[in-house]
Amino acid sequence: MAAGARGGSAALRRLRGGGAAPGGARGYSQEAEGSWFRSLFVHKVDPRKDAHSNLLSKRETSNLYKIQFHNVKPECLETYNKLTEEVLPKLHSDPDYPCDLVGNWNTWYGEQDQAVHLWRFSGGYPALMDCMNKLRQNKEYLDFRKERSRMLLSRRNQLLLEFSFWNEPQPRQGPNIYELRTYKLKPGTMIEWGNNWARAIKYRQENQEAVGGFFSQIGELYVVHHLWAYKDLQSREETRNAAWRKRGWDENVYYTVPLIRTMESRIMIPLKISPLQ
Repeated sequence: MAAGARGGSAALRRLRGGGAAPGGARGYSQEAEGSWFRSLFVHKVDPRKDAHSNLLSKRETSNLYKIQFHNVKPECLETYNKLTEEVLPKLHSDPDYPCDLVGNWNTWYGEQDQAVHLWRFSGGYPALMDCMNKLRQNKEYLDFRKERSRMLLSRRNQLLLEFSFWNEPQPRQGPNIYELRTYKLKPGTMIEWGNNWARAIKYRQENQEAVGGFFSQIGELYVVHHLWAYKDLQSREETRNAAWRKRGWDENVYYTVPLIRTMESRIMIPLKISPLQ
């Protein structure tokens, strides 16, 4: 039996027993129970047949993403941003590098004095290695890294694949704020997460707020990143509240909250060079 069906059976027993929904999810009626029963007939991927990276990612593309988190010395953040905005566009203007700049941000709410960068490698791991090998021979890049290192307290990165049912991140005009919601899942639950969100994403498309959804392949594992765009914090609040008024959204929350170990929200402001404005 697939993980989603096992989790669903346990949830149904709780519903019949009158248990409260976890995570503050809304109450359920017999109609919701019937909706859950109908969901059993929705096609679900079987985790026993293949790696979840093959089952959940876009098969028509071989895009690989890298997300990088830099914790910057507070007194250096302005200089760091200026150096980044000066050097990165030059590197990415070279068509010989199989790498696209997707987005660059400073964290506004969340971990302070932090920069977040997202790249796309068209062609997967071979493209990543090709780009890395070329950068090792690029003096301007090496000087940039040396100068940048003096400004950092720490840095970490992950290699990511994109969920097949999410939008692919495309440049957009601003001004926008961005929310990066990071979920660390219990090991073995990625398929169940994907099965639920493949249905739930339709509830979050009205205002084109869904930018991209990714899951980790290298670095910390069983990590999911959802990237959203809003005009401002008030728009974020209204958009998220509107989702609760749509039939089916509360079921997604009910079935995915038990899969999460920890979750984090960052509100981010784009740098001037970010294609996502």
